Amino acid sequence: MPMKHLLAGVDLGSNSFRLAIGRVVTDDGAPQIYQVDRMKETVRLAAGLDADQNLDEATIARAVSVLERFGERLRSFHPDSVRAVATNTFRVARNVAELHARAEAALGFPIDVIAGREEARLIFAGVAHSLPSAPDRRLIVDIGGGSTECIIGAGFEPELLESLPIGCVSYSRRFFPDGRIDADRMQRAELAARREVQTIARAYRRHGWQQAFGSSGTAKALAAILPATGLNEGGITAHGLAVLRERLITAGTVDAAKLLDLKADRAAVLPGGLAIMRALFQELDIETMQSADGALRVGVLYDLLGRDAEQDKRHDTVRQFMTRYEVDKAQAARVRETALALYAGIAGEAPAGADPTVGNLTQLLGWAADLHECGLSISHSGFHKHAAYILANADMPGFSRSEQRLLAAFCLGQQGKLSKPELALTTESQWRALLCLRLACLLCRRREDLAETPVRLHGKGKAFEMQADAQWLNEHPLTGYCLAAEGDEWKKVGLSLGLAAA
Repeated sequence: MPMKHLLAGVDLGSNSFRLAIGRVVTDDGAPQIYQVDRMKETVRLAAGLDADQNLDEATIARAVSVLERFGERLRSFHPDSVRAVATNTFRVARNVAELHARAEAALGFPIDVIAGREEARLIFAGVAHSLPSAPDRRLIVDIGGGSTECIIGAGFEPELLESLPIGCVSYSRRFFPDGRIDADRMQRAELAARREVQTIARAYRRHGWQQAFGSSGTAKALAAILPATGLNEGGITAHGLAVLRERLITAGTVDAAKLLDLKADRAAVLPGGLAIMRALFQELDIETMQSADGALRVGVLYDLLGRDAEQDKRHDTVRQFMTRYEVDKAQAARVRETALALYAGIAGEAPAGADPTVGNLTQLLGWAADLHECGLSISHSGFHKHAAYILANADMPGFSRSEQRLLAAFCLGQQGKLSKPELALTTESQWRALLCLRLACLLCRRREDLAETPVRLHGKGKAFEMQADAQWLNEHPLTGYCLAAEGDEWKKVGLSLGLAAA
């Protein structure tokens, strides 16, 4: 029998906020997503950034208002069926903490701020699932409001992923602030964009592709404008872009150019988008580009589907990191098993609803155990600090920035002082998970398999107790000493941890 359920993806872009709801139909083991509802509202988030990269209150209020409407539509959805991702403006805004908190409260679901390459991966997934199957390599270009993603891949697998800090909103605001278009402004915008594209051009041209597609608003607008104005028969071409450029310069504004099929919100950011598209065509030697559906919001849906079907990209990333950083897999497995066994005993004792990440914490704790020694590939001295740096700063496909920060905090806190401010754990559940990782590392210090977990952990509120067999404690005096010493360290962060012989 076919299986059907709904998933929702929310894309908080620098120009538009989008919501996509898809119905998953699985028949004979082959899942497919069919979109049943979508919403799009132009927020122009990037335009609200001031010279110091702070978002103004009017823009934040506009974003919150849109997310309240999205939240109403998603009110009946289970948290596991919704993923919201935020892109460039959330990455660069200095007052993002205020925006993030208000946005999550309005939407009613956690919002993941994703890195540029993770955004590129999800865009490729969305476009690839929206195009007919083909063996060719495809170049996917997505000009967003604050960044531009360029991906080359075949089938559903990306091969090159890059995110450039150029977007239609930021460039329109920077080079065409009053809407006036002239040859000098357009040339300066194109040269600035070409300078950014040059950083990837050689590698992309060498890798090669057979088909080029543009996703999201700028590409769709250009693909609609050029044929409608008689500049070419279909798609986007270098010649059509050049003619459109001259038409805009002659007219002086987008409105005066009287372009067909162009909405007002798109007209305001078209000059910047056109300059970026021409830079991409010139530096990457693109001849023709077709418009594609899908993009980030659809990629988010398929990523959710993969997590639901136990094809979570994060599992692949962790395995790759374990290989790359030469992690002792046997020791990682010991620490993982012990940490999860301890956490299973106390996870349910945390206050319900106190932590929006609590459903994901068991997974993150397991992955932190898998990767807790990745810093040993750099140096044994301070390896936990090296591990934290790697996990906080590396590109980790499938992981949001907040997930990476939490992994980094767990690995930083696996040993040493708990009072260091870099830990930045914010919920009781996160402290409980870190406690279990620290105890697991301590219990597995001899790097020998344990017949069973020798310590049982119980806790209520901020008070925890470790229970161990008295004979085992007599046979392991060093471990008993270290367990007792843990109690002194946890007092420094306001938690009580005792050791009792059973």
